Amino acid sequence: MPAALAVLTAGLLAFHRAVPNFAGRPGSLLETFLPWLGLVVVLLLGLALLRRSAIALVALLLPVAAWTHLFGGLLMPGAKHGPHDLVVVQHNVSDENTDPAGTARALAKAEPDLIALQELLPRALPVYVRTLAQHYPYHAVRGTVGLWSKHPLTSARLLDIKPRGITQTWSRGLRTVVHTPHGDIAAYVAHLPSVRIRASGLASSWRDESAGLLGKAIAAEQLKTVILLGDLNGTVDDRGLAPLTSRMNVAQRGFAFSFPAAFPLARIDQVMARSATVTHIRTLPATGSDHLPVAARVTLAEGVAWVTPSLPR
Repeated sequence: MPAALAVLTAGLLAFHRAVPNFAGRPGSLLETFLPWLGLVVVLLLGLALLRRSAIALVALLLPVAAWTHLFGGLLMPGAKHGPHDLVVVQHNVSDENTDPAGTARALAKAEPDLIALQELLPRALPVYVRTLAQHYPYHAVRGTVGLWSKHPLTSARLLDIKPRGITQTWSRGLRTVVHTPHGDIAAYVAHLPSVRIRASGLASSWRDESAGLLGKAIAAEQLKTVILLGDLNGTVDDRGLAPLTSRMNVAQRGFAFSFPAAFPLARIDQVMARSATVTHIRTLPATGSDHLPVAARVTLAEGVAWVTPSLPR
């Protein structure tokens, strides 16, 4: 039995894309918690040792190899600073946060160049603006998402990523240009719709549709360098975010599980980049939110230019 389970676990790790995404989206559900299959390997190792099964121990080499191939690199120490680095922070501050000033101060302690926030409420927005003003004089807010910056911002506009099924007022996308000393960067801030885990599986159709709209917008972006910061309500392994992960680089180092803050099980707060490298991502201490903030180091490519937009996929 342990040997058979080891082979099954290895198969799920190596061929998770083969798990279909029909009703209930079992493929996306598996991919949301894919790194945790490493715990299954540990349990099977204990069982194999308990039974003194040489066959099971040999079979365990398969899931160990598959897990290491997928996630081993995330455990490696981060690379040294590159020639042109930005530090960015991404945080869903929660619409139930009772201490926005304390949250703003906590995020500023990381000394990032950019701070992206979601679930900004009108009553809390002035607190964030006032608290961050000294070190982040530039900011842009559209709907419930915003970006604070040490560098000038221009061309801020609302980004329409609203699924067709949502009829109420819903503004969760922002695009602006950051004028850094190393060139202009298109910065996108987004909050994709929530997903729900039910007895029938994963309910993610609105999230998937919104990810597709965001992916098309980024594909049409003419600035070469793009940074996406957002609560994407999905992990980078989840095929529901393929419109984004197929076009952008994700973190090379760090797991940074960000949700739920009390017992983080997955990183659904993401930093992605085009024509730049997200070299490392980590979590910051808890705030008054149900998400943990994440901080990432982004190494920019040499030179900034315009690109011809690719056709939507």
